[in-house]
Amino acid sequence: MREVERIEVVDRQLSSRADRFLRLETLRLRNHYTDGTSSREYACDVAIAPGVDAVAVVLFYRRGSEVFVGVTECVRPAIYLRRDLALVRPDGRTYLTLTEIVAGRLEKEDLGEEGIDRRAAIEAHEEAGFEVDARQAIRLGGGLFASPGLTPEKVFFRAFEVDPARQVEIHGDGSPMEASHRMRFIELGEAIGLCVRGAIEDPKSEIGFRRLADHLSRGILPV
Repeated sequence: MREVERIEVVDRQLSSRADRFLRLETLRLRNHYTDGTSSREYACDVAIAPGVDAVAVVLFYRRGSEVFVGVTECVRPAIYLRRDLALVRPDGRTYLTLTEIVAGRLEKEDLGEEGIDRRAAIEAHEEAGFEVDARQAIRLGGGLFASPGLTPEKVFFRAFEVDPARQVEIHGDGSPMEASHRMRFIELGEAIGLCVRGAIEDPKSEIGFRRLADHLSRGILPV
């Protein structure tokens, strides 16, 4: 098998308007290999969001030996509109909302690990109504690519231990997609089970739950 040495951008076309949230690029690419050969040109579409990367936040509290994790119900139009698609495996439900953990996009001032901690704390307050100290962020391992076939977005994982009695009103960011946010807590083992059974269908949530469980039980994740 030939090894790729570099990828050449032969042509780049912007296929979205400047006022759109996502920048959609249609690329013509060519692979160059270590043996001096090259591939034919091929097409690739890439979706790039402002800030590119994001942070996912697991909010949790302990009650005795049990751990409870927070989830929200979020409006996700792309998932709702699956109902209009010719799916190979049709869904048996209509996705008015999607159950997931708190998350938010990084902004230009969110530099380094401390910047990610800071953004995680902001999202915890904005989306879940918890005021947390960014310095108390638990770093749940390295980042992961959300959908590497479509976007360069990498998601980083953080957790905060909270007091459920200290939750304040959730204001969101003003977007209609966050206007109906509500927060509830689920026992950690049950939450992971819901992910496995397909009742929670958000991958960053399952990853966050499993990493938190690992952190709390054995503490082997890098920080």
